[in-house]
Amino acid sequence: MTGVIDTVENPAVRPSRAWLRALEMTAPIARNPARIIFTAIEELAAQRGESPALLSESERFTYRELARRSNQYCQWALQQGVKKGDVVGLMMNNRPEYFALWVGITAAGGVVALLNTNLTGASLSHCINVVRPKHVIVAAHFRDSLCAVLPTLASEPKIWIEGGDHPHFQRIDTLVDGLSGSLDPADRPRVGVHDLALHIYTSGTTGMPKAANISHGRILQWTFWFAGMMDIQPQDRMLNCLPMYHSIGGVVVPGATLVGGGSVVIHETFSVRNFWSEVSRWDCTLFQYIGEFCRYLLHAPRTDKERGHRIRIACGNGMSPDVWREFQSRFEIPRILEFYASTEGGLSLFNLEGEPGAIGRVPPYLAHRFSPALVRFDAENGAPVRNEQGFCTPCAPNESGEALARVSDDPSSAGTRFEGYTDQSATEKKLLRNVFKPGDAWFRTGDLMRKDERGFFYFVDRVGDTFRWKGENVATTEVAAAISAFPGVQHAIVYGVKIPNAEGRIGMAAVCGHIAHDLASLRRHLIGTLPSYARPAFIRLQNNCEVTGTFKYSKAELINQGYDPELTADAIYFDNPETQTLQPMDSALYKRIQGGEIRL
Repeated sequence: MTGVIDTVENPAVRPSRAWLRALEMTAPIARNPARIIFTAIEELAAQRGESPALLSESERFTYRELARRSNQYCQWALQQGVKKGDVVGLMMNNRPEYFALWVGITAAGGVVALLNTNLTGASLSHCINVVRPKHVIVAAHFRDSLCAVLPTLASEPKIWIEGGDHPHFQRIDTLVDGLSGSLDPADRPRVGVHDLALHIYTSGTTGMPKAANISHGRILQWTFWFAGMMDIQPQDRMLNCLPMYHSIGGVVVPGATLVGGGSVVIHETFSVRNFWSEVSRWDCTLFQYIGEFCRYLLHAPRTDKERGHRIRIACGNGMSPDVWREFQSRFEIPRILEFYASTEGGLSLFNLEGEPGAIGRVPPYLAHRFSPALVRFDAENGAPVRNEQGFCTPCAPNESGEALARVSDDPSSAGTRFEGYTDQSATEKKLLRNVFKPGDAWFRTGDLMRKDERGFFYFVDRVGDTFRWKGENVATTEVAAAISAFPGVQHAIVYGVKIPNAEGRIGMAAVCGHIAHDLASLRRHLIGTLPSYARPAFIRLQNNCEVTGTFKYSKAELINQGYDPELTADAIYFDNPETQTLQPMDSALYKRIQGGEIRL
């Protein structure tokens, strides 16, 4: 392959060395329980000083400036009486300030809830209510979305606005600007690796988003482990286009790059048109992807900036085999580091060998510590299969099953400890007990995987109703609730359907009710209540919604028929991005979608 390095033969990137680096870099975590990411940033500031740390078009922090800004936010939290365990909600766009803010507040003992900036209405209200924050910090751009849900909140948090004015909210940025940024360690509370630091939201497999508990120890485990796997060096520069309310974009990417001594270029959004010019302009050596990014880039017109750059690793998840080799060859990417990670479950897999389509492989000498168990899954009952003795049945090679992660009770094991959610009942539902022996406990990832004879793991699908689109997990119950809130809707069945040349599944809804005359209003309603990735691209109007014998909606036939108008007498409407309307599906429109003429 022209311009591509063989990663297995290159001694610098041998898998065994990457595993060793990661183990060495994370080993000190348990031995230093008072050291948190804030402490690590201060240590780096003393070493790296004026070296660039976080960069963007609007603001830049050196390591020293990042430490000072984090100290200012720590001072702010202490002045506001934030005590250990108090929650502060954060609704802010991608920027260096985002990282400094949560690092500083968590050093004061606060727990920062990273709110999805796409959410509005009931979904946003729910995410705030499940953590009951004492304070909410909102960027001026998202002020209206937050104000709209204030009457529905279960508590009355103090609202702070960043980057703008409001007659009822105090500006946090001007207040923080006036603080010294030199805080004596003795003035900070004792915060350690076992304390909570963040709430990060995850859709899981069903229902509204859940707030996962993330400790300081897990943050350190993530950052130093990824730094070791990627062998980040001071000369490295990472391009980050992923949303910072996600664990990868907001914690792993900036944290891992910084603890390796490198710098991070933070973009607010991903742009196909400008991606390679930005890689070149910022002289990046690394970038983080999700599968859809790579497919979009591959389908984009060629540019003179897409080759000849200094990228040495593209790291991410969701790279499909049909994209992998062409992407690596066309853009001269020496290494693709595909991985799998569970935010709340303490499971991660890394494909260090560069095997197209695989999400990881654990070397045999570490399998007892890191390898997940795959157990046979009963799709009809939505649970793993149990044998006559009541235990789960391991999968054979190449047989798909649900991936389970070990649950460790060892407080020093930050990497494999399941820290649960704010909702204790949701926590218990994710645990599977008496799996292989009486009394054992495993975390249910909600993902179906298979493992081949060589030990490579491959992602198969999501368990349950959730489907994945544009890198986001979409909970069908949440979408159905939004549709059902529209006048005239009696029932809504939501599911994901495959479309050509796209990763994951796009949303479709079968709707029963009297709404055919008011589809434009339904579309406006969904735009106002759901983020773009969760809005159904196809609406199927039905007279009756079929249910099973246990009164659950039957989706199998709907999924099989998809959006092909020839397979049903029901009217199907397509939310056409070209016309911005719900357009009736006919054979001509179906062929255009199948042929990839309309990009979704």
